[in-house]
Amino acid sequence: MIDSFRGIYSGLKVLITGHTGFKGSRLAIWLTELGAEVTGFSLPAADPGLYMSTRLEKKMHSIEGDIRNKQSVYETVALIKPDIIFHLAAQPLVLDSYINPVDTFEINAQGSVHILEAGMRTPSVKAMVMITTDKVYENYESLQGYKEEDRLGGKDPYSASKAMAEIAIASYRKSFAETGEKSIGIASARAGNVIGGGDFAENRLVPDIMRALFHNRSIYLRNPQSVRPWIHALEPLSGYLWLGYCLLTDPKKYSQAWNFSPPETEAISCRQLAKKIVELWGNDPVIEENTSISTKEMNLLRLNGEKTAELLQWKPIYHGEESLQYTVEWYKEYISRPESDLYEFCVSEIKQYTFLAKQRNAEWAKAYSEHSQRMMCSV
Repeated sequence: MIDSFRGIYSGLKVLITGHTGFKGSRLAIWLTELGAEVTGFSLPAADPGLYMSTRLEKKMHSIEGDIRNKQSVYETVALIKPDIIFHLAAQPLVLDSYINPVDTFEINAQGSVHILEAGMRTPSVKAMVMITTDKVYENYESLQGYKEEDRLGGKDPYSASKAMAEIAIASYRKSFAETGEKSIGIASARAGNVIGGGDFAENRLVPDIMRALFHNRSIYLRNPQSVRPWIHALEPLSGYLWLGYCLLTDPKKYSQAWNFSPPETEAISCRQLAKKIVELWGNDPVIEENTSISTKEMNLLRLNGEKTAELLQWKPIYHGEESLQYTVEWYKEYISRPESDLYEFCVSEIKQYTFLAKQRNAEWAKAYSEHSQRMMCSV
């Protein structure tokens, strides 16, 4: 068991959509180790992937389903009767959104509405943490990080679909949660480009680099100068869990949109990221630009995390290259024993991260006490 988040998740019924995905799997592991009763609702897991490599199906209840099917969503939520929902199910790739724009809009926008409606219909649900993306902002490639109140938009179908989801989340919050008889917290969480061990998605930078390193091949970068707010998966997940805690304790106060991002000064280019990973891995492959793929992606994106730091008292834990160091360590463990169950290795990652969080005075990691209960989420 892992002691953090004031022990609020121990014994709590939690539903995670998209639990077979890269971030969803890690969140399911963390909540299981916090003592929660975890159920997942998702499409079948990809193999290879974090869900499969950790044999997570042995640790939690898993329901196969599609968030586009509203009846299936309604029936699942009614059956599980969760206390809190973490909604991560999505079509997460910009390039895929150009290939399948209709599916992208149906999954990311309409699917989010199905979750919101199911949560509002189910009396047990006290909070919903709706995960979107850093790409919900109308991106003018500003040098300044985008704030939560900045204009939503999106030129590509992925970004537009997530911006639509944000509008729906705000509508449900204002139209039903704030005005109805039911006290329920509804918040959206916007994270940067998430990295970490266990991601094997196609056309995503770190997995593409790792596949090249696995096979000692050249690394091809689609857009080497693009700058992104890279952040290790455990960072936003700690933020989602802390946001869930705050929503459960004071739903009206924390039902807002929140950015979870590294310091703006730590945003680096794809080429810089690739060079650092190669250095940590220990190989010296050729890094080239692949001009054969039209990316249609923006070159510059930064998030401003001041609101989250001030009002949620959340901050990133890893410093400098630590995010990349722990990412590379996971893949080295995987490649050294690809058929092994890596669940305990992932648990050790979370424990190490929590230990660092306590050392670095993170609010969510402080030991529970009467004093800290009075100080929780104070602003």
